[in-house]
Amino acid sequence: MMYDAGPPRSRTEFVVNAIRAGILSGDLPPGRPLVEAELAAGFGVSKTPVREALKLLGGSGLVTISDYKGVSVREVDVELVRSVYDVRLLLEPEALRRSVERGDEGSRRELVEGARRALEEAEAAGEGGGGRSLANREFHRALYAGCGNPLLVEVLDGLSDRTALISRVGWGLSDTWAAEAQEHRQILDAAERGLGMIAAGLLKEHIERFARTFEECCGGN
Repeated sequence: MMYDAGPPRSRTEFVVNAIRAGILSGDLPPGRPLVEAELAAGFGVSKTPVREALKLLGGSGLVTISDYKGVSVREVDVELVRSVYDVRLLLEPEALRRSVERGDEGSRRELVEGARRALEEAEAAGEGGGGRSLANREFHRALYAGCGNPLLVEVLDGLSDRTALISRVGWGLSDTWAAEAQEHRQILDAAERGLGMIAAGLLKEHIERFARTFEECCGGN
């Protein structure tokens, strides 16, 4: 998955960005039906780019597509959190360790600067919401993008929309974003000092803590 840079290049990309923003802001809540005709009228486009956009969002995990029920915003439950965070736990700390340890001082500086910008954007976005979840996504990507394995980056990118949605829903259940921001700063500090194993350990604890909190809020169901 590529990350948005600049204005949309097509009507499909415009619709994808708009629906993603609606979902991650909470304007389109989990379970909300997404009707092609209504979306097309609202965006002032034909049904074709809407249909293409919904397929792309289905691939990224933000919407579910059913032959019987149509298209709707993805519901977030403990099962989804467990599956997404299980993969993240297996891959993301190792990707961060490699990003820190494989690069020279210049590449590590790029990692740190990208992650720090994301932290600043998260602070500016305020409590919870779509802006913070997107900034959170960019922070984590800055940590693993330099791991040196394009396939590993692709796999983690493929989880990013699901992770952003889970974060937004999770913050609605438990106001943990301030504590998570502090954990982010600790992870970044270790990465900046070139302590790959320590940064990876902190990241692992960070991911585990959020998943555990989410499950506790849902009663483990």
